[in-house]
Amino acid sequence: MARSCAVVPIEIVDAHHHLWDLSAINYPWLQVRGVRRFFGDPAAIQKDYLLSDFRRDIGTLPVRASVHVQVGVGEADAVAETRWLQQQADADLGGNMPNAIVAFTNLAAPDFPAQIALHQQYRNLRGVRQIVGRHASEDSGSGGSRLLDNTQWRQNLGRLEALDLSFDLQLVPTQLEAACDVFSLYPGLKVALCHAGSPGAEPDQFSRWRRGVQRWAALPNAFCKFSGFGMFDPRWNAASVRRHFEVVLEAFGADRVMLGSNFPVEKLVSSYAAVWHAYAELCAPLGEKIGAALHAGNARRFYRT
Repeated sequence: MARSCAVVPIEIVDAHHHLWDLSAINYPWLQVRGVRRFFGDPAAIQKDYLLSDFRRDIGTLPVRASVHVQVGVGEADAVAETRWLQQQADADLGGNMPNAIVAFTNLAAPDFPAQIALHQQYRNLRGVRQIVGRHASEDSGSGGSRLLDNTQWRQNLGRLEALDLSFDLQLVPTQLEAACDVFSLYPGLKVALCHAGSPGAEPDQFSRWRRGVQRWAALPNAFCKFSGFGMFDPRWNAASVRRHFEVVLEAFGADRVMLGSNFPVEKLVSSYAAVWHAYAELCAPLGEKIGAALHAGNARRFYRT
């Protein structure tokens, strides 16, 4: 992806990234070799990606805080991942990164209350992500697409609301409206729509994606993360995603949109600097105040960083 010359704001809060230590935590998709994923061949990132690696990719960019989102951890290691991440944050003299942790826990499991209590031991915990949809090539076997109809799963969304934890929702455009019906039942639950609802997963569904985004934006507790475009288009740039950005911004407004790198998955196709310069190019016409909100302020407010 070509680097833009747009000026990056003075502060960035990366609202969506990942770290992993393959010797400490089990990530099944990172351990299995030779399996192509919906976003391409993961071989180049099937190795440790530590906070030191993340900071090296950040370079001189003004990233002041970050939000770590669970990344396919094995269910038995979910709490261990949160514990490991808190250890990284506690040891990080450069800024307590990751400053917010979005953990994995299975909301459909009978022992969900006990599991979420274990996660809550760690002070940087802010929410949960359990993926509902990724891509048609993988979703039929994952079981995620059936979660929206699971009574136990729905009930435990209400528990998250009571615990003041947020939910990161990753899904595909054809699921947006059904998911909106479910989440509208929990008006106090903060929801972050990951990767803008993954429009690249179903590019032929652009109109349906736009309608779904507009419906989601009508929920005052919903935010939208603009991120993850490299999973579907290795050549994406500011121009190629501008129409998506305009849809999201018009629907959610400047106070409910956040920006994320999706590193190191995005590293398969782009540099960290190129991602943020593309965002800066998209935000440049909006003015300094709105640019600052999208790059940092909204994520700070949503994730309490």
